[in-house]
Amino acid sequence: MRITIAQVNTLVGDVAGNTQRIIRAALEARDRQGSELVIFPELAVTGYPPEDLLYRPDLYRQTARALAEISSASESIAMIVGHPEREQGRIYNACSYLAAGRVQARYRKRVLPNYSVFDEKRYFTPGEDTCLLDLGGVPTAMTICEDLWEPEPSLDAARRGAKLLININASPYHHRKLEQRRDLLQTRAAETGLAIVYVNLVGGQDELVFDGASLIITPDGRFVFQAPEFEEGLYTVSIVPGPTAPGIESDYAIPAPPAREQSIYRALVTGVRDYTRKNGFNGAVLGLSGGVDSALTLCLAVDALGPANVEAMIMPSRYTASMSVEDSVTLARTLNARHHTIPIDPSVDVLLHSLSPLFADRAPDTTEENVQARCRGLLLMAVSNKIGSLVLATGNKSEMAVGYATLYGDMAGGFAPLKDVFKTLVYRLCRWRNAQSPDIPLRILERAPSAELRPDQKDEDSLPPYDKLDAILERYIELDRSTSEIIGEGFDADMVSQVARMVDRNEYKRRQAAPGIKITERAFGRDRRYPITSAYREF
Repeated sequence: MRITIAQVNTLVGDVAGNTQRIIRAALEARDRQGSELVIFPELAVTGYPPEDLLYRPDLYRQTARALAEISSASESIAMIVGHPEREQGRIYNACSYLAAGRVQARYRKRVLPNYSVFDEKRYFTPGEDTCLLDLGGVPTAMTICEDLWEPEPSLDAARRGAKLLININASPYHHRKLEQRRDLLQTRAAETGLAIVYVNLVGGQDELVFDGASLIITPDGRFVFQAPEFEEGLYTVSIVPGPTAPGIESDYAIPAPPAREQSIYRALVTGVRDYTRKNGFNGAVLGLSGGVDSALTLCLAVDALGPANVEAMIMPSRYTASMSVEDSVTLARTLNARHHTIPIDPSVDVLLHSLSPLFADRAPDTTEENVQARCRGLLLMAVSNKIGSLVLATGNKSEMAVGYATLYGDMAGGFAPLKDVFKTLVYRLCRWRNAQSPDIPLRILERAPSAELRPDQKDEDSLPPYDKLDAILERYIELDRSTSEIIGEGFDADMVSQVARMVDRNEYKRRQAAPGIKITERAFGRDRRYPITSAYREF
C-alpha cells in the first residue's frame, strides 16, 4: 500500500482554508504519487493549537462541514485527518480514518499534555480506546502526539495485534527536539515491535514553530524516512505486509543532521514569515542600530519575507558612533532592503524641553536615555501604521531576562524574533549566516555591544560579560536551578545574586513584551509563567 505523509502548514481557525489544503494535498498525492492513503497532522482541520476557539460552538459546526467535504473527497483517496470532536458536552482531540466517502473509524487522544506550552487538559477529555485499521493487510493503530510519549497506548496497540503505528503530531520545535523524538521512537519500537509512522505539522503559529521532520522507523530501530525540517511536502512510501512486521520501502535519502545554528536560524525565519503573513501584514519594519541584534533581525526578515518587503529605520542620536550608521547602511544595501535615516536628536530635544519644568531639580539619569529609545519606538510604530508593516523588536533573551530594555522603546513592536535567543547565540547565528553569505559587516561582530544612549556606553557597564551572564541565565531560567546550586557550580556568588534579582524584578516588563519565537525548552511567555507581583526570593 502506498501511503503519503502530508507535512502541511495550516492556519489556526481557518477551517475552510485548511479543508481545501487537505483535499488538494490528498488529490495531488493520488494523482502524482499514486498514493492510496494520505496522513495529515494533529488537528489539521482547525490548526494547532486552537486554544479557546475550542469553546466556540460554531467551531464544531464548521468542523462537521469540513469532515463532510473531506469524506466526499475520500471516495478516491483515503485519509487520516486530525480534528476536534464534541460529544455530550465533552471535547476530544480526535482523528478520523476516511475512505470510500465516509468516516470508517475514529480515535480519541488518550494522553493529554499539560506542561510547557501545552494546556490540553483545559479543553479535552482523554479517550479510552485503541483503534485498529486494516491498511492493505497490515493491522494498524492510530495514535495522536503525546500518546507516543507514554508507553501504554503503543503497548495496547501491540497487544491487540497491531503491526504498524501511525502517530499524528503537532509537535513544536526547540533546538533539541528532533534528537528527543528520534530517541523516543527507537524506545517505542523496541518496546512494542511496531513500525511507526510519525507525521508532524510544519509552520509558525504565534510563539510556536513546528518543524515537520516527520519520521518512519522499523521495528528493529532503523529510520527509513525523515522529511526535511521547515518545509511543506508530500512524501510517499510503500508499506508491504510481512510475516511478522510490515516492510517499508522509501526512495528518500535520510538527511544529515543539520548544524544547530542552521536549524535554529530556519526556525526563526519560519516564525517571522508565518507570523507576518498569517496576520495580514504587508511586510516588516525594524530599527537598525549597527549592533548585532538588529543585524541578525534584518537578515531574518529579508530571508523570510524578501528584501522588497522589509524597511530598515536608522535612527542615530548624538551618542551614535559614525561606524554604527556606516555599518547599518552597508548591511541594508548588501541585503537590498529599503532603508531610511532619521536622526532623533530634534525629537528628543523637544521632549526634554517639554519635561524640563518637571525635571529641573533632578540630575540626568536613565530617564533621558529612555526618552531616546522611546522616540525610536514612536517612529517605528508610526511607519508601521502608515504602511501596514509589522514592527520587529530586536531584543534578545539575555536582555529580556534581566530587563536591559526600555518599555515602549526598544521593546516596542508586534513580534520579537530573538526573544528566546541568548546574546551569545545571537553571535553564533550571525557567524553561521555570514558563512552562507558574508552580508553582516565584521565590525558589527567584533565591536563591544552598546546601547549608545550615553557617551562611551558599553553593555558590560551594567551587566556581567555575556558568556557568564548567559550561562547563569540558562541555569536559572531554563533549568530552574537555585542560586545556591548555580554558585555551587563555581559561579561568583555576587554575580549570581545580582542576575537572579534582575530576572525576578523584571517580570512586569516581560509580560508586556511582544511575543517571540520559542527555540529553547523554556521560553518566556506561555512556556515560563511567573507572577508579576511576588515576594519570593532565594538570595
